[in-house]
Amino acid sequence: MSVVDDAARVESLSALSRFRADYYDCLPGRPDTLFDLTDAVLCAEGPVTSLVELSLQSSFRRGHGALYDALARGAVDEERLKFLLVSQLPDGPLMFGVDASTYPRPSAECSPGRGHHYAPCRCDGDRKTIPGWQFQWITGLEWGSSSWTLPVDVARIPPASCSVGASAEQIRSVAHHLDHLGRLRTDGQPAPLFILDQGYSASGLTHALADVPVQLLVRIAGDRVYYDGRPGPRKPGPGRNGVHGHRFELSASVNLRRPDQLLVVPDTRRYGRVEVRTWHRMHQKVQRNGYFADQYPQLNTRLPVVEGTVIEVRVERLPDGRSPHRTPWLWHADPTGTVPDIDVLWRAYLRRFDMERSKPQCCHTCGSVPSPSAPSSRASSFPVFMLAA
Repeated sequence: MSVVDDAARVESLSALSRFRADYYDCLPGRPDTLFDLTDAVLCAEGPVTSLVELSLQSSFRRGHGALYDALARGAVDEERLKFLLVSQLPDGPLMFGVDASTYPRPSAECSPGRGHHYAPCRCDGDRKTIPGWQFQWITGLEWGSSSWTLPVDVARIPPASCSVGASAEQIRSVAHHLDHLGRLRTDGQPAPLFILDQGYSASGLTHALADVPVQLLVRIAGDRVYYDGRPGPRKPGPGRNGVHGHRFELSASVNLRRPDQLLVVPDTRRYGRVEVRTWHRMHQKVQRNGYFADQYPQLNTRLPVVEGTVIEVRVERLPDGRSPHRTPWLWHADPTGTVPDIDVLWRAYLRRFDMERSKPQCCHTCGSVPSPSAPSSRASSFPVFMLAA
């Protein structure tokens, strides 16, 4: 082994040692046992199905009684832990994936905070929800060829909470730590990009995060209707013109409005020919329900117009050779008003799927180990495995 390799190995071990020391400082209550418990989860050879199995790991140097005591009486400085995880993000433009995952608890009828949440797979093929807890993740994504992800935040979402408010709170928290590190507003680099899959309210999140300098990229359903905010000439007769402008249906076979930007990538390795079209300053007619009902409860208050960019992505084929059965549509919002680089955006959305390999590995394969008392506070909703992310 060369001197350069030796130096790189020493630096890697030094960085790991510093991280472990900083992580230990994030445990103000029962730190030794919780630290050993973290090592036990990481060193387990297979799925974690019980706490007793963790107490038998060689890296856990205490009895199983100490394990239960640490989970019941231990403490985690959540904000300090999140700051530590955010500080480990690599240099360069920042990109994050946001998604929720359900931890099934169908038999735990007395578990506090349990609700019906969407589950992608059910054995009977009928029900699409399952009783359990829902955790929402924010993970840092890589720009290069690596598919490793860097978890920076996870929170348990109560059943009755507003999904827009909970998601905005998480993103705002990560942005706060980035700002403290001097990485939220960086000269010469775009604002941090948060990528969300279909199911999130694009207009609601854009409105909720209008004062935070971050970009949003959200997949939207192909049956949505948008408006360009450009009313036509005044019509004769009584009544008034539409204040929202021309109608733009994503599902229409032909849209008369020409795109504001067009990008053609003639030959990609996995998707063949890719065509990306964008329409700027589009908006939906938001309704007074859900998030907007909480923000504008007065019926005589005019609802806001939330503008963003609608993006259409057409590909020639899927990676397995099949023809695509639907056209992906994306929503992009940037409060700084910067014109988006659409070649970056459509490729960035594909990186969101990297986090699908890290979520199930923690939540379902390795198993999470909640506290026996299952407290409902947000700080204690961190699964133990997340403490060493």
